[in-house]
Amino acid sequence: MLSLLKIRNLALVDELYWQPQAGFLGITGETGAGKSVIMGAIELVLGERADKGMIRSGENQCTLEAVFRLPKLDNINAQLEAAGVPICEEGELIIRRQLTATSNRQFINNTPVTQQLLRQVGAGLVDMHHPDAHRSLSSPERQLDLLDSYAENESLRQSYHGAYRTWLDAKHAYASLQASEMANARELDFLRHQVEEIESAGFSADEVEGLETQWQRARNATRLRESASPMLQMLDGEGMNDGESILSQLRHLVRSSQELQRLDESTAPWMEPLNGAVSELEELSSQIEDYLSSMNYDQAAMAQLEERVASLDSLKRKYGADFAAIEQHLTDCRLKLDAIDNREARLEQLAEEEAAHYSELKTIADELSAGRREISPLLEAAFLEHARQLGFLQSHFSLEWHALAEPGPMGAEEVEFLFGPNPGEPLKPLRMIASSGELARVMLALKSALAKQDDTPLLVFDEIDANVGGEIARAVGMKMRELGEHHQVIAITHFPQVAALAEHHYLISKQVEDGRSLSRLVEVQGDARVSELVRMLGANGDAARAHAQGLLL
Repeated sequence: MLSLLKIRNLALVDELYWQPQAGFLGITGETGAGKSVIMGAIELVLGERADKGMIRSGENQCTLEAVFRLPKLDNINAQLEAAGVPICEEGELIIRRQLTATSNRQFINNTPVTQQLLRQVGAGLVDMHHPDAHRSLSSPERQLDLLDSYAENESLRQSYHGAYRTWLDAKHAYASLQASEMANARELDFLRHQVEEIESAGFSADEVEGLETQWQRARNATRLRESASPMLQMLDGEGMNDGESILSQLRHLVRSSQELQRLDESTAPWMEPLNGAVSELEELSSQIEDYLSSMNYDQAAMAQLEERVASLDSLKRKYGADFAAIEQHLTDCRLKLDAIDNREARLEQLAEEEAAHYSELKTIADELSAGRREISPLLEAAFLEHARQLGFLQSHFSLEWHALAEPGPMGAEEVEFLFGPNPGEPLKPLRMIASSGELARVMLALKSALAKQDDTPLLVFDEIDANVGGEIARAVGMKMRELGEHHQVIAITHFPQVAALAEHHYLISKQVEDGRSLSRLVEVQGDARVSELVRMLGANGDAARAHAQGLLL
């Protein structure tokens, strides 16, 4: 149930703090007093589109907050967890919206959420009904929903939806492959040419990794030799013009150090690095010599290396910026060829999968259909019982079935609710009922028949008693009171017969303070409630008060 509604700066409401009770609640007031603001606030809390014109004149922000106390939270908590929103604590769901001229923000359990998520969550919290809303009863989808609710088919419906999605996926996969054009000879030749070109080049990741470095070294071999040769000559060269090489001089130093250590052993520790220096420079000299030997590229080796580099560059230009991209392109081409070569086998496999999923779907659809047809006479009887209490004393109601050529999103059939309010007249689909008053009572009869199965916590009725007479209005009020035993029911009404049956009666009035119009919502009890009923009756005096008093239970 809705346990708290806070409104700030919405239309005529500067500030409202409402803690509605359980059961059947009636809201009344003069035309233009602001009753529609309550409806608008609830719709906004449920994620309806907001317009900056809703913000109270002279203010830059409107805020709305609602708290719902819910006995069943599994579905809502699952939605919140999937969206990364904290679940409800202590059975409470908190929704808040902030509206400005340039932005809308919404929060669930103090966490920012998208408007789409707010709508999804709100759809399971409140069932809104106003003069045009119950026109949705005329859709086959809504009528099947109502029938399945009465049959308590929720688990079977979920199984059906899962099987239906699986079958659709299999059907689409088969149709897509079947509809695709066979690759022509030119396309096949082109794919095979690409595979052959890449494979015949014979590159490996290891070769490619060193090829660029090797090519750069070969191209600069002369300059590299010019730099490395003097280094080798200085380290260990013979016949140096400027004297002995570095290693030759170091070897003399080593021999002198050995003589020094023989005469004085205390010099050994600080002479040791000299031996290490000789070893390291000898290793360096050997490496430079090997490096220079590797620079001996003959003409044939250069040509071969140049050819490999050119071949790799050609593949890069055609198939990818690097060797990894070339390998991926080769894999893609092989897969395409395989798919074309194995198309018939794949089609056969997909056809078998589709047939298996269809068989599973058909089994569930048949079970769903059988359950619907079995329960439909009970729904017809329950509806007629409530409809006759609402003034349709000689009405008729039945369900008309339409089998589908293949299973649809909601089953293997569509259903049409047929209603005949008057004897001797043929039954017609609900969509052909012209009178909004009649359709409103039909909707209320259906809601009453489904009261125990429908788990929507809050039902809101906005003037659905319009266009009905006084006696029927009281019957409408009695039905709302009965619904209040299973739901929280809020009815915005102009009929004293309906308002008098509410367990709690709220009056919304327009006042002028400091030159500005304001809407106020207060609960009326005792004499104040009788006075409001007298106003609604449009009469005065003791007789009117006695009449109003008599309307109260």
